[in-house]
Amino acid sequence: MPTRPGSAEETNDGDQHDNVSEPRQPTPEDAPDSAEVAGRASAEAAVTTPSDDGNTAASRDLTAAAFFDVDNTMMMGASLFHFARGLAARKFVRAADLAGFAWQQIKFRIGGAENSTDLQASREQALSFVAGRDVSDLVGLSEEIYDELMADRIWAGTRALAQMHLDAGQRVWLVTATPVELAQIMARRLGLTGALGTVAEHSQGVYTGKLVGEMLHGRAKAQAVRALAASEGLDLRRCTAYSDSANDVPMLSAVGTAVAVNPDQRLRETARARGWEIRDFRTGRKAARIGAHSVLGASALAAGVAAGVAYRRKDRS
Repeated sequence: MPTRPGSAEETNDGDQHDNVSEPRQPTPEDAPDSAEVAGRASAEAAVTTPSDDGNTAASRDLTAAAFFDVDNTMMMGASLFHFARGLAARKFVRAADLAGFAWQQIKFRIGGAENSTDLQASREQALSFVAGRDVSDLVGLSEEIYDELMADRIWAGTRALAQMHLDAGQRVWLVTATPVELAQIMARRLGLTGALGTVAEHSQGVYTGKLVGEMLHGRAKAQAVRALAASEGLDLRRCTAYSDSANDVPMLSAVGTAVAVNPDQRLRETARARGWEIRDFRTGRKAARIGAHSVLGASALAAGVAAGVAYRRKDRS
């Protein structure tokens, strides 16, 4: 007679043995998806700020929202580039650490994706240079860096699009690979609802140097938007997303309305194929210059850091 699962089973020798299966050993496939982890962490860290749009709770559109990429969409150039410049100028980090961080960004920005080895290295090293630093110190520096290097680089046309959503009673979030602390400051300065950004692990107010999940690139942005929508009761079919980069197609595809802003060539082609709206606030010459700055900004940072190190060594000799 068949025995029930988990019951004692009688063998031919008359003995009974517990029919208990051996526990399955975990496999790499069981590990949580790092993009999903990063997205959830970013959504949990998203901070809503009081709105100045004058809408009352009764008139607010609670199920529609807008999501804006930052680099070359909301602002000219790469926010991480300016952030790193500001940290280096304040001697918050070592030159060698910044150069390694810059190289990781060059590979992603040019290739649009990283292999598993690159992703693991990025997760373990991307923000290692802030290990042991107080979160409050980085927040304070982020405010200074935004005001000094970023505030005057905001695209007026994109800011107007964000204001259009605010005026319609919708909430507006930035979505960026920039550290969430800086992203939230940018959102507050622009009068937006909040921001989704890369989350660095910290304990008792001190950074451990590790990321929660991975950098908020590509699929991780889409995961963050979905997680925030679930927690805030948004209907993604009524939401709009804006970006300049083909790397953000997952995020653009997650919402009902996608808009390509100052798009790179791959995104322009995708937008045309899918019937997405295209907004370009650049002149032809400026478009080329800004595009090059986006891709090569981290490279310029790395080169500048190396030159600075060489100069200091020569000066000491």
